[in-house]
This record gives sequence, structure tokens and C-alpha cells, in this order.
Amino acid sequence: MIDLKKLQKEVMKNKLEKGFNTTDVASEFCRAYEELSEAFSKHNKNQPGVAEEFADVMIFILGMSEILGFDLEKELVRKMEINKKRKYKKEKTPERKDIFIRIKTPLDP
Repeated sequence: MIDLKKLQKEVMKNKLEKGFNTTDVASEFCRAYEELSEAFSKHNKNQPGVAEEFADVMIFILGMSEILGFDLEKELVRKMEINKKRKYKKEKTPERKDIFIRIKTPLDP
């Protein structure tokens, strides 16, 4: 398994060495969104480079996690366990496409 905490530190080291932003979290959110938008655009146009854009998104997320003091690996594992226990029902959108709606329970409101 990849050590995300180590990757967080490597991302931060690179940001510091290159003089990139390490304090303006709002700007980092915007940049991550921008990279995700670029990935969508490439995917939508059937262009290469989607995975590279995903990597850029992850670099911003790892950097923000380090700036904010989050252990992203721990949070991912925790969230995956929550998602495994969730129940969903399949319904249709007005356009007749399948959509999955989470069934809320007292344990998972």
C-alpha cells in the first residue's frame, strides 16, 4: 500500500522548494477544482492526459491535507469502511437513467 502521509510530505517539500503556495487553502481548493475540470474536459473530448490531470488533482489534495494537518490515508480507510456498510436503492432520473440513492439509517443518518 502507498504511504499517503509520506506523499503528503513530499508534495509539501516540493511546494516549499519551488516557492509554491503553502498557506492560501482557498486558492488550493480552486486549483484542485481547475485540474479536475481539465480532466473532465479531456475525458469529454476523448483526449489523452486524463490520468495526468487526476495526478494533479491528487497533488493538490495531498498538499491541502498536509497544510491542514490531516492524515488523508487514515481518513480514506475510515471513509471506505463507512461506505462498505451503506445501503443504496436504485431509482430512475426524469431522463430514465439509473441513479443510486443512499438509504439513511439511524446508524448512518
